[in-house]
Amino acid sequence: MHGRRDEFRQVALPHLGELVRVATRVLRDRHAAEDVVQETYLQAWRSFGTFQTGTNCRAWLYTIMFRVIGRARRKAQQVPQVDLDHAPSSALLVETPPVDSLARDHLLAAVDGLPDAYRAVLLLADVEQLKYREIADVLDVPLGTVMSRLSRARDQLRHAVAERTTPRVVSIRS
Repeated sequence: MHGRRDEFRQVALPHLGELVRVATRVLRDRHAAEDVVQETYLQAWRSFGTFQTGTNCRAWLYTIMFRVIGRARRKAQQVPQVDLDHAPSSALLVETPPVDSLARDHLLAAVDGLPDAYRAVLLLADVEQLKYREIADVLDVPLGTVMSRLSRARDQLRHAVAERTTPRVVSIRS
């Protein structure tokens, strides 16, 4: 038993930070991401007996995590949303970001604006640097779908960033 626990610590726990980072970007909520990753590791530990030593633990954890995210989204669709008309005014206050973080914020907003399927593929490929085949296995989609979604995600991201950063010329006629 101690051998499997040590193996789990060695092969699974090093990926904790990146799983939280990807889940946060996919879900757009740090607390929800932490819950998803906690559930991911719980399920991984429960099924670690079926994990084949020497295989790609990182991809295995991503597969579990995206299944947990899918279940969480289906469950969230059944929960009624909070009515903002009855929210306290303090909950609706927005702080102005510092000027130097605006470019980063534009990029993050553009990533957040991508459809969920595109954002997930983009994060796994470009941020986490998984191979296309690993992404296809993690998301349980064909390899061609991964390549198509990644191409479209990058294209939409380029357009969104260009749209936000390109100054608009306004002509005023007298």
